[in-house]
Amino acid sequence: MVDDLVARGYVNDAAFARRWVTARAARGYGAARLRLELRARGVAAPVIVAALAALGGDDALARAREAARRRLPALHRGRTDRVASRLRDYLLRRGFSTSVVLRIVRETTGVTAEE
Repeated sequence: MVDDLVARGYVNDAAFARRWVTARAARGYGAARLRLELRARGVAAPVIVAALAALGGDDALARAREAARRRLPALHRGRTDRVASRLRDYLLRRGFSTSVVLRIVRETTGVTAEE
């Protein structure tokens, strides 16, 4: 039954992975989170790599900037001395790489994430 569905093109992990990555990246998720979500759904590693290849490094930076822009107003309502660390933690949970996160935190708050 499954072989028949695959042969007819109804079951296509590569197409699913591409659509998943496109949709979730548009909602502000990074490559690490997307990789974990696809793995949890049983998608094979080579298919995941191919789907994530469509995400560019500059695109990740833009998505992280947008996620930070949306999150900052809520963070500023709390303790101002914790804004940088909370933004760092938020972006890391969203699946962005450490280098991207540190750059965005430095750009948006003016402090390093470790302070």
